[in-house]
Amino acid sequence: MTNIFMNFFFKKHLSRKMKDFPEMPSIEGLEISAASANLYNKDRDDVCLFYFSDGAIFSGVYTKSTTRSVCIDWNVKADKNKIRYLLVNTRNANAFTGNQGKKSLIDLTKFFISQKKIKKNQILYASTGVIGQPFPLEKIKSVLPNLLEKLNRPVKISWLKQALSIMTTDTFAKMSCAVVPAGNDFINISGIAKGSGMIAPNMATMFGFIFTDANITQDVLTKILKKNVATTFNAITVDGDTSTNDMVLVFSTRKSKNRIIKDVKSELAKEFDKALHTVMLDLAKQVVIDGEGAKKFLTVNVRGASNDDLAKEVAMSIANSPLVKTAVAGSDPNWGRILMAIGKTNERAKRNKIEVSIGNFLITKYGMVTPSYDEAKVKEYMNGEDIVFDINLNLGKGKFTAYTCDFNAEYISINADYRS
Repeated sequence: MTNIFMNFFFKKHLSRKMKDFPEMPSIEGLEISAASANLYNKDRDDVCLFYFSDGAIFSGVYTKSTTRSVCIDWNVKADKNKIRYLLVNTRNANAFTGNQGKKSLIDLTKFFISQKKIKKNQILYASTGVIGQPFPLEKIKSVLPNLLEKLNRPVKISWLKQALSIMTTDTFAKMSCAVVPAGNDFINISGIAKGSGMIAPNMATMFGFIFTDANITQDVLTKILKKNVATTFNAITVDGDTSTNDMVLVFSTRKSKNRIIKDVKSELAKEFDKALHTVMLDLAKQVVIDGEGAKKFLTVNVRGASNDDLAKEVAMSIANSPLVKTAVAGSDPNWGRILMAIGKTNERAKRNKIEVSIGNFLITKYGMVTPSYDEAKVKEYMNGEDIVFDINLNLGKGKFTAYTCDFNAEYISINADYRS
């Protein structure tokens, strides 16, 4: 069985959700490859490479964890105006690896410099997997010539291989794309992500790698990325845990022939902004859908808060509550748990103003349960796979939407066996 199909079956928890994969556009100036360094001692791709033949600008957002990976320490010093390589490995986080982890990146960098006349700050690294284990330098170095030899312009099947190669406990490859008309040309956007557990927003969360050919300045790209992170990758949670390795990177080869985007207020900038947000939100939602052991997707809409920050605090309090998430897993309309999660935040909620709805069913109003509440109907609704909570605090204009999943015994099983 080939690596690409082995990647579908290497997890014993791979049991559900295979979605149609999008027709990912090729990005001029980008070449990609994936291969096995035998990091899992199984026949699956576990290392991948992205190569920008003429260089690319990039913007990144990273975990705020104080125990972060040395990859992130490396990446924040990179040349944002001319990146040539991004190397990604799974199985090992390169976090708490001491000097061995740092020296490994230097060693890998020397290899790339020996192949091309590039500088060390033109290479990015991303690692995901177990924390605290020695970085598998020799295994990864051994596969680099193969990765360089296999580099090719990305098509649908190679995008799929890249997305599969960065998976850990994920059960499906996460891909999204968009095309923006730009005068006589088009701007292409292609993105992949990984994430299933240790997912809670504290900047962005998990890995998101997005590529475009937009002719855009690095400054505008950064502004658009940071703006969109707030309502996409920073609006999701699976288990309340923030990784040491989280990052979202957006690259542009600037090969599109559109008039350069140098003003965030221009019409083309707004169209690009909208398309990038769509891709980012789609990838973020796919991470939640693939939450470890998850069977249900939960959207938490909060409005009427004192301000947007407090709306987010309330939404994330609900989305992160184990009691709420286990109730969703059991299709139990235990709305008291929603009120509990609201009450423990810094928002000065007023009991007689809170309105809670599950689906189209209004449950609370005027500080009590509504006379029309029918628990049997709400339970029937919660038996579905796509659940929506709507909360109106009736205090102000603040609003925020969070995305999460249910929490069940399979999550415990997956993480109890994670290092097996």
